[in-house]
Parts: sequence; structure tokens; C-alpha cells
Amino acid sequence: MLDWDKYIAIADRFQYKANWQDREDLKQDIIVKLADVALNNGHKPFTEGAMVRVASYTVMSYWRDRQRKPTIFSLNSEIEDDDGGSIELLDTIADDHAIDLDAWCDARTWLLGCPGRLVAIARKKVRELPLTQYERLYLYRFRKRQQISLLR
Repeated sequence: MLDWDKYIAIADRFQYKANWQDREDLKQDIIVKLADVALNNGHKPFTEGAMVRVASYTVMSYWRDRQRKPTIFSLNSEIEDDDGGSIELLDTIADDHAIDLDAWCDARTWLLGCPGRLVAIARKKVRELPLTQYERLYLYRFRKRQQISLLR
């Protein structure tokens, strides 16, 4: 007679050794393997130690099969994003020419690469002091150059 409750209890202890998405499958595999071994071992007693050994062998077999499975992905295959939607794998590849908006908006990083004259103009703007004609012209030309470089 098969002891299904015992098989389920053993499988519950071992299912956490698999990846979270495969745990239920591994649990079912362990239960089926335990029932198969119990039916085919003749009239010998099927002890709890033997059940644990069969379950650990099933977990080892799961990981061996997982390592042997090829991991070749198509860039056009759909994957799940953080919001639960699907996105093509190709869209997740970083673009070397894309603007890093976080670094671009970071004022300290931006100020390190700026000319000293532009930093002085920015300080005047923050203090709401009036700019001279040459400072306005310098700021205008700098903005135009930055707009052109962003469009490229």
C-alpha cells in the first residue's frame, strides 16, 4: 500500500532546493518517483531514510538536467519585465550612445566637465543677479552647442 501522505511530506521538505518557478514540478516529480520505487522494490520495507535518499537523488537529477539544458536565447524572444508586461530581449540591451539621464541630471557630475566661465554664470543665475551682454551671449552659444550634440 502506498503511503501518499508520507511521500508528500518528504517532497515538501525537498521542493525548496529548486528554483522558485520549478518547485511545484519538482515536488510532483519526487512524489511520483517515491511511488514508483515503492511499487518496484518488491516486499522490502520502504523506510523514511530510503525515501529521503530517493528524494535527494531526484533533486540531483533536476539540477543535472538543468545544467545540461542549452541556454541559447533568441534576441526576438519575449521576456517578462519588472511591471509584469512582456518585452523583447533585444530591447534590454544597453545602447552605448544613449544618454545616461541620471548622470546627466546630476549637477556635480555636470559641473566637473563645465568651463569655469559657465559655472560663474550659473552661480549668478542661482543668485538671480543680472548677466552682462557677453555672459548672455556665452550662455546662448553654449546651449546651442549642447543642443546640436544631443541631436547627433
